[in-house]
Amino acid sequence: MRVIDYRKVPATTPLPGVTKRVPIGPDDGAKNFIMRVFEVAPGHASPNHAHPWEHEIFVLAGEGIARHPDGKETPIGEGTALFIPEGENHCLVNRGKGPLRFICVIPAGVE
Repeated sequence: MRVIDYRKVPATTPLPGVTKRVPIGPDDGAKNFIMRVFEVAPGHASPNHAHPWEHEIFVLAGEGIARHPDGKETPIGEGTALFIPEGENHCLVNRGKGPLRFICVIPAGVE
């Protein structure tokens, strides 16, 4: 078993206003899934994108919207769980005053 405070994992900045940490991944012996923790600063967003795999998101803190492929926007916040089917276009936008923090779980080998 590995137990770690995700805040001690070095962060990368894949986009302005977005940080990413990988507290659990292949280097830890995880063969099936990768856990990532993202923080999106107020006024920033994840890119509008799609993946050839499904993934799951759980919002830990903050307020924002999930943008659907048809442009519809659904409010998200602490406790919101999202399932993104493979190939579905999506984007998360921080509309709050603090960071939008969420866990994103993806299949191993796709990052």
